Amino acid sequence: MLTPIWGLPETVIGFEASGRVSNADYKERMIPSLEKAIAEKGKIRFLFVLGEGFEGYEPMAMWDDTFFGLKHIKDFEKIAVVGDDEVYAGAIRMFASLLPYEIKVFSLAERDAAKDWIAA
Repeated sequence: MLTPIWGLPETVIGFEASGRVSNADYKERMIPSLEKAIAEKGKIRFLFVLGEGFEGYEPMAMWDDTFFGLKHIKDFEKIAVVGDDEVYAGAIRMFASLLPYEIKVFSLAERDAAKDWIAA
């Protein structure tokens, strides 16, 4: 499931993943919110938290994530990913230098630091 994170600065959009993230989560919750923000603001800053109960993605949700990211690769200014899953963190770090925006991985214990970094 994907849940919006409220109380962030106006320039930041945030979602928290818990349980198993489905294709419907992406298509009904996150993608419309991000596309609306991009249409209104241009480049956006995105905070994505892989919460303590995060179990992974359904295959189609992973495809949606990849497709959306490629389609909007120039629409992000910064992305902060928060989570303790080393597989996802390692994959993000491996591809970070290929992306045209800043992306940084934080542990769950560093959640407040991630919020500060994405807002700065």
